[in-house]
Amino acid sequence: MKWWFGFLLMLKYVSAEPTPIVLWHGMGDTCCLAYSLGLFKLFLEKQIPGVYVVSLKIGNSTVEDLENGYFMHPNKQVEYVCETLAQDPNLQNGFNGIGFSQGSQFLRAVVQRCGHKLGPIKNLITLGGQHQGVYGLPHCFALQHETCDYVRKLLNYAAYYSWVQNSLVQATYWHDPLDEKKYAKNSEFLADINNELQINQTYIDNLIKLEHFVMVKFESDSIVQPRETEWFGFYAPGQAKDLITLQQSAIYKKDRLGLKKMDEAGKLVFLSQPGDHLRFSEDWFIDTIIKPYLL
Repeated sequence: MKWWFGFLLMLKYVSAEPTPIVLWHGMGDTCCLAYSLGLFKLFLEKQIPGVYVVSLKIGNSTVEDLENGYFMHPNKQVEYVCETLAQDPNLQNGFNGIGFSQGSQFLRAVVQRCGHKLGPIKNLITLGGQHQGVYGLPHCFALQHETCDYVRKLLNYAAYYSWVQNSLVQATYWHDPLDEKKYAKNSEFLADINNELQINQTYIDNLIKLEHFVMVKFESDSIVQPRETEWFGFYAPGQAKDLITLQQSAIYKKDRLGLKKMDEAGKLVFLSQPGDHLRFSEDWFIDTIIKPYLL
């Protein structure tokens, strides 16, 4: 009788449909192009037969999707995605989330702000995310030349002006360590989802429901400054030279997001890759991400 019961459990496991996956691309990228996340979607479908994959498109076309990555306020993007995911019947039993670059903190915001309204979000995997924001923008991916220089200047000198916060996505996760109070008061996205000014208990409750929060840092990242933000670290307050880890930060020590509880429960996973921003091999992703967290 015992062996029969065990066989039934094994059969149920083998025949169960794989958990769906939601992807959110980064700055200068789009959901569906064949050389970008469209190709990555096909890769996941090949490695996990039968998996349902949603690569989020913010807007009605890939052109709009690309533009919205620079100019549509993250709060509006997150609200749009929350509604989109809630209406998808294929996600009602839950899903795993994978965020690329700025899509990492945006997808985390989805977990925190509307996770309780969605099917259970099992694992959140962030690749090169900017969880404590950025202070510096050395490269802008698709936006090279004059536009990129203009973006840099705006962020360096006017990131916290309300019109910049409302018109330039990257300003909403610009984190000036030289003036933490100004950042916390004027950041219209990142300071909120990191519970900098006030504690939103819903954000904590939704985040700690995750089975794992996996953060991947790229050791030679030339896009994100500082790289430690990809592991939720940042500059020590008041200067822009010395770096502190997540565990040394106020967010962790005061447990503003429940990250300390998650860390103690083994739910935080810190992984690294030696290459530049979002550079990883298929074999690495299969062995390090797919097998332990997506199957």
